[in-house]
Parts: sequence; C-alpha cells; structure tokens
Amino acid sequence: MSWLDEVKWNEKGLVAVVTVEAETGELLMQAWANREALQAAVAEGRGIYWSRSRERIWRKGEESGHVQKLVDVYLDCDGDTVCYRVEQTGAACHTGRRSCFFRKLDNESWRLIEPNGDEN
Repeated sequence: MSWLDEVKWNEKGLVAVVTVEAETGELLMQAWANREALQAAVAEGRGIYWSRSRERIWRKGEESGHVQKLVDVYLDCDGDTVCYRVEQTGAACHTGRRSCFFRKLDNESWRLIEPNGDEN
C-alpha cells in the first residue's frame, strides 16, 4: 500500500491542505491537493496544490515568486486533512499578506489583524 492510499480523498479526489510556517507554526493558508499534487509536492519539496478555479496543478509561487519550501507533511487522525510545514518566501496570500488568515472574530465582528497587503 502506498502512503497516498492512506489519504481519504473526498468525492472530487481532493484532500484539504493546511499550510503552516515551519519555524513559527504560523497558520498561512488552506488549499486543496489531488493525488498528483500531493505526490509532486513530496517529490519536488515545495508547496504544490490543486487549483479548483483553474482546474490544474498549482505550484505556489509560480507566478508571484512567493514559493514554499516543503519541510514536512503530516496526515491528521481521520486521514482527511494534510498539513504542509513550509519555509515561506514572501506572502502566502494572494492579497499580498503573509497569511490568508488576517481577519479575527472580535465581539461578533471580523477585525483585520494584518492590514498590509494588496487588496486587488
């Protein structure tokens, strides 16, 4: 049995991937991977995902230069979520922010905790 066979893929053949900064544990992003993307990420040692909007493999940083060096890969207890520990170069978020998780619930309202970035 391949290590990939232990992953519980959803009905679309995808698994959720949570990505954190290896050194600090900072939560950077959540994306999806199919079997090919997960296998390529491990083989190439970089953050590789499946783009649901483009319907193709997405190598993080292929356009922005904000690449992710893959340090470790974890599988959760249920087998349905993967965690990439990475060394992030530049922003992880398409808004230009370091993390995609830049809004925090505060008194039933979302508050920006990382206001920098390109809002385009």
